[in-house]
Amino acid sequence: MDRRPGWSVRLKLTLSYAGFLMLAGALLLVVGYFSLSRGAHPGVIFAVRSHADLLRAFAPTATLVLAFLLVFGLVGGWILAGRMLAPLTRITDATRMAADGSLSHRIRLPGRRDEIRDLADSFDTMLARLEAQVVEQQRFAANASHELRTPLAITQTLLDVARNDLNGDTGELVDRLRAVNTRAIDLTEALLLLSRADQRAFTRDHVDLSLVADEATETLLPLAEQRGVTIETSGDITRVVGSQALLLQLTTNLLHNAIVHNLPDHGTVQVDTAVGPGSVVLTVENTGEQLTPQLVSTITEPFQRGAERIRRDHAGVGLGLAIVESITRAHDGTLTLTPRAAGGLRVTVELPA
Repeated sequence: MDRRPGWSVRLKLTLSYAGFLMLAGALLLVVGYFSLSRGAHPGVIFAVRSHADLLRAFAPTATLVLAFLLVFGLVGGWILAGRMLAPLTRITDATRMAADGSLSHRIRLPGRRDEIRDLADSFDTMLARLEAQVVEQQRFAANASHELRTPLAITQTLLDVARNDLNGDTGELVDRLRAVNTRAIDLTEALLLLSRADQRAFTRDHVDLSLVADEATETLLPLAEQRGVTIETSGDITRVVGSQALLLQLTTNLLHNAIVHNLPDHGTVQVDTAVGPGSVVLTVENTGEQLTPQLVSTITEPFQRGAERIRRDHAGVGLGLAIVESITRAHDGTLTLTPRAAGGLRVTVELPA
């Protein structure tokens, strides 16, 4: 915003200090004058014979006192204002550095807690969050570019092979191109869904999470039967306020993840909904391989799948649990992932009732 130049805050505070000091001094002198004037009788106080003589005797002293107060107020006010505004100068410098793109700088204002130091600490916290978000976005953009480049490169390779081999089997080529294109579409839709959840761009409504879990189970039941996985559901009516579509996507992603990353044969998935004090809980638990806490702590990051998962069928695009975490956060909930002692994973989503 363009603004016309004006007086600095330090100068305004200095003039304010000096003005108040001058006003207090003037009032004190007026009170002193009238106090003396009441006792101004001929030949009494300081040989003052009249009010005119009192005024002539009092005026030089009052002028000197006011001049001293003015100089003292200006100098003292300038020094005090400078000391008071010094922290704000550091905050302003940090703001300008942040505006230029440097988010690593911190104010770290020393001293005891007060309003200015609370502002500085809040600004440091904001800078730390912004820096973390920028780093996360840069990493996400790099990963997304890499993931999107892969199907495009495969498509280009297939087309080059087909152009050089005009007598080849076009049916197989079409099938492979269709698979690659489907994966690219799935990845793009997942990225859009993740962005929508991060921005909280959705309409909230009353949703029964138990019905959402039943719908997701019914949708993925053919996949579970194909992979020999048994799905068991139980729970109570769990009402929340949120997006029906996003909560369905959350539950579907959790259930899909539990089915795909399960035992080769006779695996199980348990889906439960429960009502807690002021919250509702969705739990998806599956059998599977032993998972380390270190691996579990990273699988919600975008495009993190684990060493074995990337080569499996139906492995997804690496955004399933990242989308779950984003949707949970957008609904003011908490996501907890815990490796099971017997193998597999337990995922708990707690949302406000």
